[in-house]
Parts: sequence; structure tokens; C-alpha cells
Amino acid sequence: MHSAEENMLRAELELLMREREVLLKIAGVAAGLIAELNSADLPIRTVEAADLLATSINQLPEDLLQDALDAVNATIVE
Repeated sequence: MHSAEENMLRAELELLMREREVLLKIAGVAAGLIAELNSADLPIRTVEAADLLATSINQLPEDLLQDALDAVNATIVE
């Protein structure tokens, strides 16, 4: 039974790691999109949605944001 539990935990960990990679890619793409937007060219509702997204992205720890950018081979130039 010990082996069955280990296998189940291993499978769960692998699933979580795959999900993390997907979420990192989503966050990386979102950060890149926000960095490229020019709010002067957008309707106000789009600017509000982008601001909400940017606020969420900015709440990520710096190392996690860097992992997200690395996942999509992106860099943000300040």
C-alpha cells in the first residue's frame, strides 16, 4: 500500500507541476500584453480591464513573475 500512496502522490505532483507551467505561461503572456498596451488607444472599459489584470500581475512575487516571463521567453523592458 505504501507504494500505491507514493504513486498517487507522484501523479498528483506531476499534475500540479503541469498546471503550474500552464499558469506561468498564461501569466507571462498577460504580462507581455499589458507591457505592450498603449492605454490612449483603448476604450475606457478595456483600460479598466487591463488595469485589473496589471494589478493582479503586480501582486506576484518578483521571482514568480520572472518564471512566468521565462516560460514564454519574454522580457519586459522598463
